[in-house]
Amino acid sequence: MSRSVWIKADDAVGDWDDRRARITAALEAGADWVLVDEEDVERVRELGSINVAAFRTGGDVTLVDDAEDDAPVGAMPDAVVVGKEGEGDATIDLPEDFSGSADLSTLRRDDELERGAYVRILGTEYEAFAETAAQEADHTIVVGDDWTIIPLENLIARIGEETDLIAGVTSPEEAKTAFETLELGSDGVLLDSDDPDEIRETVEVRDAAERETLELDYAEVIEVEEIGSADRVCIDTGSLLEHDEGMLIGSMSRGLVFVHAETAESPYVASRPFRVNAGAVHAYVRTPDGGTKYLSELKSGDEVQVVDTNGNTREAIVGRVKIEKRPMFRVALETDDGDRIETLLQNAETIKVASGDGRKAITDLAAGDELLLYYEDTARHFGEPVEESIIEK
Repeated sequence: MSRSVWIKADDAVGDWDDRRARITAALEAGADWVLVDEEDVERVRELGSINVAAFRTGGDVTLVDDAEDDAPVGAMPDAVVVGKEGEGDATIDLPEDFSGSADLSTLRRDDELERGAYVRILGTEYEAFAETAAQEADHTIVVGDDWTIIPLENLIARIGEETDLIAGVTSPEEAKTAFETLELGSDGVLLDSDDPDEIRETVEVRDAAERETLELDYAEVIEVEEIGSADRVCIDTGSLLEHDEGMLIGSMSRGLVFVHAETAESPYVASRPFRVNAGAVHAYVRTPDGGTKYLSELKSGDEVQVVDTNGNTREAIVGRVKIEKRPMFRVALETDDGDRIETLLQNAETIKVASGDGRKAITDLAAGDELLLYYEDTARHFGEPVEESIIEK
């Protein structure tokens, strides 16, 4: 499930300088959307690249008119949102019969732009209004005064996959709660905060909510053999990796060995905390989408999955791939159920694996040691799991 962070930056938060500060912080933090007033769209485009949603307000609200056909491309939002100064925010009373709603009538009109509904949850009738709006809106933004978790639970349960449900929040802590509610969580959050640190932390909460946690196990080393040279791949990322982080690498996609990043100092070479010496070109590396890629396929700009020894994951961008001929070890492991897993790793003391006794150089590895790995009893085709019998040996 892909999560999103929206930043509220309309005239309710202050003058243009205040709004611009929020938008700039959103751009720098990597937020997904900013929600602004219609007249600010072009100015947002000048600040940087981000999805822009614009409130449409006024008594006779229309999504598209003939005048917009001639509007500059930069002045057009990616989505329009109704509800401000309307029924959604209680400026106008809700009709008893929602079929007479001006906001909902606007949402039902055909339009090439994405459409959003903005609803303040002031009572159960506004929950019902949001639920009805979700049938027409690509994005349904719900904001609570004296927010409690119950309305959000109700809407997550009722709306399902009809819309992207965006929960209004005022802090990273509230964002975390919104993403975790009913285990499914909201699809996104709309953050109303001037604090750049809170904007950045909310984006970090989004990233953490999207990441998987893997169950890593130990397998016994049954053979370590010096073999000839092979084309070895170093993955240099655009991130600094922590001491307990590395990547999952293997000759067989069902069993990927944890290989540490080169964060440790050595008498022979300086640490390279952005690098994983990953093995031979034929091997697999796990990617953030749960798939795999051959090391030979990797190139600058690709994403790879970084994992720590507890199975926590994050993504990193490949900055460079270095392929050089180097002497190699063949490492064979056996899982608890008797499956045999292998991989090739460079014969060098700077390559470290996670053993049952802690971080260990590949040159010190011996039969009887235990190595950390990720094991799944499934075959893969072009990096995707498939239900078929494939023999790897």
